[in-house]
Amino acid sequence: MPTASPRDSALVTTARVDLRDNDVALGVSGHHAENLKAIERRLGVRVGQRGTELHLSGPADAVASAVRLVEQLETILRAGQPVLREDVEQGLKMLGRGTAPEHGLDTLVLGPVLSRAGRNVAPKSPAQKRYVDAIRRDDIVFGIGPAGTGKTYLAMAMAVAALQARTVKRIVLARPAVEAGEKLGFLPGDLAEKVNPYLRPLYDALHDMMDVGRAAQLVEQGTVEVAPLAFMRGRTLNDAFVILDEAQNTTVEQMKMFLTRLGFHSKAVVTGDVTQVDLPQGRMSGLSHARRILEGVEGISFCTFSEVDVVRHPLVQEVIRAYERADVETKAAEAARPDAPPPRDPEPEAS
Repeated sequence: MPTASPRDSALVTTARVDLRDNDVALGVSGHHAENLKAIERRLGVRVGQRGTELHLSGPADAVASAVRLVEQLETILRAGQPVLREDVEQGLKMLGRGTAPEHGLDTLVLGPVLSRAGRNVAPKSPAQKRYVDAIRRDDIVFGIGPAGTGKTYLAMAMAVAALQARTVKRIVLARPAVEAGEKLGFLPGDLAEKVNPYLRPLYDALHDMMDVGRAAQLVEQGTVEVAPLAFMRGRTLNDAFVILDEAQNTTVEQMKMFLTRLGFHSKAVVTGDVTQVDLPQGRMSGLSHARRILEGVEGISFCTFSEVDVVRHPLVQEVIRAYERADVETKAAEAARPDAPPPRDPEPEAS
């Protein structure tokens, strides 16, 4: 581990971190020192590098956070995993949320979920690690949170890894084909062609996990099936890894139908964002209902994600926060109106 020597002054604290290895120092620094520049910009510290030593200066709490992040990046590198720019950004977001030291980036060193063409798919936040652990442990797992938090992506990686390890014989990917402002009847083609655009995100994730040709071959053989949720009715899925994406757009009846399809030696992962429901007004989301009645059932896990787990472009996190603030402000303004109706439950009880 690096050694840090802080020196307090009235305005500035300094620290020295010796990484003791040129390759580790290069990995922490990043291409053209992009990682160190990101730390400087986000934490408000100055970072200088001399060989394997980093010299940091700035406000005491910012320097302490920077030293902690460098230590975590070093742990990842010494475990044989590369440090990418998104790892640094994720660490900075976790520091911004005050994540406890025992749940930092260094706790994510568990080996990749899936390796493809030199690229590793691995958890990037404590919530993602809990999600992966839950999928390994339990047969039904719900991943609930905003877009970009890796819910579907990690589930797909776990499914492909299970198929490669021969612990399942097939992968089934499903999505509800909910009309969000557009009518399916106006789309050309038969039913399969009409719903195909709704399934495109699942194909995109699949193609990110394996070669397009290999994915197409598995789909043609039926080893990988991508289908609208309605096609699941009446089936029993044995020896399968089943993923239901965009589950917030299922009805209570559809969710019950899906969960009861699970057969022997199978896993089901259900993902969705309860803030993005496209069901008709007054229809209860099957995802919200399932969380209420199934939480606490042994063998079923619920994993919740927040904007800190977003692993897309850094601005996606800011967009999510801005919309959340606007939503809170709108609700507060409506509640303050003198003629505002009394609050009501937006999700009526299912009959």
